[in-house]
Amino acid sequence: MNDTAKRIIGHRGARDLWPENSLTGFRNVLGLGVAGVEFDVHPTVDGDLAVIHDPTLDRTTDGTGPVAALSMAELRARRLEGGEEGVPSLDEVLDVLAPSGVELHIELKVDAGGAPYPGLESRVAEHVRRRGLAERTVLTSFWPEVLHRLRAAFPEGRLLASVNGSSSERLGGLDAVLDEIDTARVDYVAVHHALLTREMDRLQRRVGAPRLGAWVINEPAAVAHWLAAPVALITTDRPDLFAHAARG
Repeated sequence: MNDTAKRIIGHRGARDLWPENSLTGFRNVLGLGVAGVEFDVHPTVDGDLAVIHDPTLDRTTDGTGPVAALSMAELRARRLEGGEEGVPSLDEVLDVLAPSGVELHIELKVDAGGAPYPGLESRVAEHVRRRGLAERTVLTSFWPEVLHRLRAAFPEGRLLASVNGSSSERLGGLDAVLDEIDTARVDYVAVHHALLTREMDRLQRRVGAPRLGAWVINEPAAVAHWLAAPVALITTDRPDLFAHAARG
């Protein structure tokens, strides 16, 4: 598989270049020729959907406490680290990305205790369906139970299972995770680069290059290696590195 087959996905917009999961990042990453943009959703207390990675505000904003305990208006009033914007809603992010044609990789997050949010799967699926974006959307999760519910809620859409060393260990090992993923009928399996490097042969046998992704590839010295690797998706906080490589 050569580099022309790779799809480069901007992770949380492109968080090493602009504030993480910010509207500025989402606007700017489109200029780097990405095939898709990845971002995260949590529910709000007033029934909206907020785009932020962590279950709490502490790391990426000037606020503290659980995302799900606040309204969308309260989240917008917080300032993202490294910028002057507030936490955006899913609708605001889709307003930016929808005209572009890029894939939308939306990760469904869990609460601070590691528990999935009840009903989030159907809410997100219905949201992208209502916006006419189901064909361009890939819904993602680390959690097999969430992926099973997503398959029921989003039968027409694509799913991606994220896997890293800690999630694999927590769920009984890589083969057990892949067995669960198979029953959820996911379309892609995105694996942290360290685990993928160790288990490449097994993942090629079980998943295959057309369904396999690598994350998060951020080091300039690693770009050529992963462009030549047998994977279809490369998720990165530095999509500019891959844009430079494509220009030769």
